[in-house]
Amino acid sequence: MLDREGFRPNVGIILLNSRNQVFWGKRLRTHSWQFPQGGIKYGESPEQAMFRELHEEVGLRPEHVRILARTRDWLRYEVPEHFIRRDARGHYRGQKQIWFLLRLVGRDSDLDLRATDHPEFDAWRWNEYWVPLDLVIEFKRDVYQMALSELARFLPRVNHPNRFLRGGMRTRFQDTSSAAEGEAPDDQSEASDPAVQGLDTQALDLPEAPGIEGRKLGP
Repeated sequence: MLDREGFRPNVGIILLNSRNQVFWGKRLRTHSWQFPQGGIKYGESPEQAMFRELHEEVGLRPEHVRILARTRDWLRYEVPEHFIRRDARGHYRGQKQIWFLLRLVGRDSDLDLRATDHPEFDAWRWNEYWVPLDLVIEFKRDVYQMALSELARFLPRVNHPNRFLRGGMRTRFQDTSSAAEGEAPDDQSEASDPAVQGLDTQALDLPEAPGIEGRKLGP
């Protein structure tokens, strides 16, 4: 389904955990990582398409997430002609996307990469919110920058009470030690389209982080 300008309607999903890390999925049998996303079917609203893609790709249902925000307008990118199938050239230009920011209110164990018979991912992990844009395929970088930037102001506040508690205990211990030694205490204490060939335009080439293993689909 294309609009009159040759763009296919699509949704993108930025899924957060309680630490504001984002879900990254490794595409099946590849080394590419991406956000869940997919096309809007005829008759669907962007929100309906988002929930369908969320279940198809990562196994989550509406009760597992909370919608925090969505982009106000369509974000568009054009696909270079040499990546487009010959039979689609001349009328297919790229994708227009509505991006949703979701908060996982369920558990990690609710994620299921085999929710359907056609899985999209075979591993996943949590990653920091700001993805290095040089790891995103060039013609999609502007869209990722716009989506992440527009939705960043809706990120929930993250509290770390244990960290502050440990920091306070450490400060008091240091002050006590200094006083015992006769010293003055120191007060100084933070991205598949059927029109595209030869390239997964949804994929991000994100290298494995040292010492971090993705969660596998299964044996």
